[in-house]
Amino acid sequence: MHARTAALAGAGGALGVALWWRYNPSACPYSQRFWVELPHPVITRERLLEVLAPAAGERILEVGPGTGYYSLDVAARLEPGGRLDVFDLQKEMLDHTLRRAGERGLTNVEATQGDARDLPYPDDSFDGGFLVTVLGEIPDQEAALRELARVVKPGGRVVTGEIAFDPHFVSLGSLESRAAAVGMRLERTSGGRLAYFARLEA
Repeated sequence: MHARTAALAGAGGALGVALWWRYNPSACPYSQRFWVELPHPVITRERLLEVLAPAAGERILEVGPGTGYYSLDVAARLEPGGRLDVFDLQKEMLDHTLRRAGERGLTNVEATQGDARDLPYPDDSFDGGFLVTVLGEIPDQEAALRELARVVKPGGRVVTGEIAFDPHFVSLGSLESRAAAVGMRLERTSGGRLAYFARLEA
């Protein structure tokens, strides 16, 4: 009986934390980075590469790389001559990603710290951009999408990835309406409504 009560209390506590996090968007702290290092069913690295289609010589921006779960595979596809810019609120995440890139022999990853609602890049700087399970962590999602639309070249692509067990999950319908509000259109999706990549045209 005690074990059952404890289990119910634990489940209730976890639900309470998830609900609080849902309505108080914030980045996953570096101390809890194990969450971003777990396997990502459906929104896999291979599927991201297929939807984003990074090519040699391109310059791509990743917002919120975490510890580099997707970053390294994208950076490798940009060689030779291309570059991946990783942008994050937390210096620890950026340092971790750069360390992993160095271990893999990748020299085309550049890190910048800051707030996604105010990207420190000139207009039309990138061929494309992506963010995976990050948009819902940003308090003003439209501002972040507007900034991405600004720094990505006209006709370029912005890929977002979402999965339903993330407390900050952004539904496909919400994403499409927020993207439309900043002048981007949904070009294609991969996956289902509960776990998907969406490619937006800037």
